Amino acid sequence: MRTRLTMVMFSVVAFAQKASFEVASVKVNHRTVGLDYNNQLTISASRFVGRNVTLRRLIAEAYGVQLNQVAGPRWFDENEYDLDGSAGSEVSQDRMRSMLQTLLAERFHVWAHTEQRAMRAYELVVDKGGPKIAPAMNGVVAATDGGFHFHGGMRQLADLIAVQLTISAPTDPTRPATAVGPPAPVLDKTGLDGVYDFAVDIRAEPGGDIFTLWQRFAQERLGLKLESRRGLVPVVVVESAERTPEAN
Repeated sequence: MRTRLTMVMFSVVAFAQKASFEVASVKVNHRTVGLDYNNQLTISASRFVGRNVTLRRLIAEAYGVQLNQVAGPRWFDENEYDLDGSAGSEVSQDRMRSMLQTLLAERFHVWAHTEQRAMRAYELVVDKGGPKIAPAMNGVVAATDGGFHFHGGMRQLADLIAVQLTISAPTDPTRPATAVGPPAPVLDKTGLDGVYDFAVDIRAEPGGDIFTLWQRFAQERLGLKLESRRGLVPVVVVESAERTPEAN
């Protein structure tokens, strides 16, 4: 049974009163690359750039939620777009999201509302011993002798973990593991602000449990913990949207 506690409607008229990109370009990318390679985003304090990005990803970024918290039709994951928005100067993360919301309303005619739905989710929280990481200093980049490099805030880390938890243990050592199915939301409940920079060295093992591997890494290296729960999670429900964006 779905529980709806709040509903907020969004429209082009409402967004017109909010912040807008100084310059923005949105185009359909007819050379789709698919799930494992799309949604390439580069976000700075003054610019939002997406290559082969889906409308579901754009909506998730605009409202600060994850992919599984956006309810919409199948084509939200199939059509891919290139987007380049310039704010003209450095702006806050909230203002950048407001600019993206305006763009989605004006170019894709997105109508949506938010509501609370009961679903399984993970919460990323600070472990009992406290965090073992601190915000990155300017110019300092973490060493990556193994694994890969993470640079971002706790919400970006929660997004990464959500995708990682969908990756099944490999059965063929000659082929890389890939994500299978939509991720359960991982909600940032750490209360930690700032940008963090560290190496992530987690390797899936045949027959292994990716959740256990991430839990161990989070606790031992970051001082964080994943807690599983079922409860009310905010969901952006898209009432209508256009596949082809209005011309630039």
